[in-house]
Amino acid sequence: MKGLGVNKPQWDTPPAMQIDIDKSYYAILETSRGVIELELYPKQAPLHVNNFVFLARQGFYDQLTFHRVVPNFVVQGGDPEGTGQGGPGYRIPAEIGLVHKKGALAAARLGDQVNPKRESSGSQFYITHQATPHLDGGYSVYGQVTGGQDVVDAIRQGDTIVSIEIVER
Repeated sequence: MKGLGVNKPQWDTPPAMQIDIDKSYYAILETSRGVIELELYPKQAPLHVNNFVFLARQGFYDQLTFHRVVPNFVVQGGDPEGTGQGGPGYRIPAEIGLVHKKGALAAARLGDQVNPKRESSGSQFYITHQATPHLDGGYSVYGQVTGGQDVVDAIRQGDTIVSIEIVER
């Protein structure tokens, strides 16, 4: 299944730091199923939060699909190709440390065999349906659902990300 946003921009490197890690960041993720509210963790994962904020503000995620949905596990989106292979043209260094609670927002990545540094995808993310401790220590968690977990649980493969609004306080 192809994503709706195949003509998204590409960059050679991750964005320069644009966030203030001493501020709070929230994302309002509007989907075709409803709204998901997320708190982002800039102190624990500054590179990932900076990247997510940058891409959201660029409109990169707008109209992309949730290309992977595994019931009782995760929903995954952020791939402009809609295949699980696409991104913005770069990877993000790992910031592994936070645990996968129910509603964790984390960066997808290629497997250890081809990605021993565990670098994250430049744009693909997943949100967990439940706690997934078997992923702890392997992926960069950078946010948490604070509202709309029922929307996460209702998402089906092919549903879209309408837009992501970033709130900075």
